[in-house]
Amino acid sequence: MHYPPVHKAAQKPAQKSVRRLGLAAAAALTGLALGGCSPAVDVAPAADAANPACAPMMVALPDAIGDARLRKTNSQATAAWGDPSQVVLRCGVNVPGPTTDRCVSVNDVDWVIKEGNPVWTLTTYGREPATEILMDPDKISSATVLADLSGAAAKIKASRKCVGQQEVQDLPTSK
Repeated sequence: MHYPPVHKAAQKPAQKSVRRLGLAAAAALTGLALGGCSPAVDVAPAADAANPACAPMMVALPDAIGDARLRKTNSQATAAWGDPSQVVLRCGVNVPGPTTDRCVSVNDVDWVIKEGNPVWTLTTYGREPATEILMDPDKISSATVLADLSGAAAKIKASRKCVGQQEVQDLPTSK
């Protein structure tokens, strides 16, 4: 069987398509090669992650906490440090109300601490939106985490402070 000759004009669009596909494949492979070493950490976004008040804090986050380096995450207003992750941060979590849980102040930022086994949850108190940190104290010091992240958390304005036992004792009583 004899096929009709293909004209050069008909070849050019096909060659351009093949060239574009080749360039797209090369770009995709380059992206995989560069990003394949450390995939993004899968972190569920907080309910209020789109709150614009999270933005100033997110851009002020440190590149490292102790020896744990900042990694990419797949959700808005989230961050993770370490490989595997030792510290995970989410901005836009529910604001804690009054609580009897332990509250510490680090660099003028109050944090409510819930000790789990093994993961601890540290949540900013008196700031809206609230920021939550998940960390394992056996892998990294909570003092290091709070010291390194309080500067960024302070970018969200405080409207309340934790009240300690002494302040509770000094409250006026009804007569």
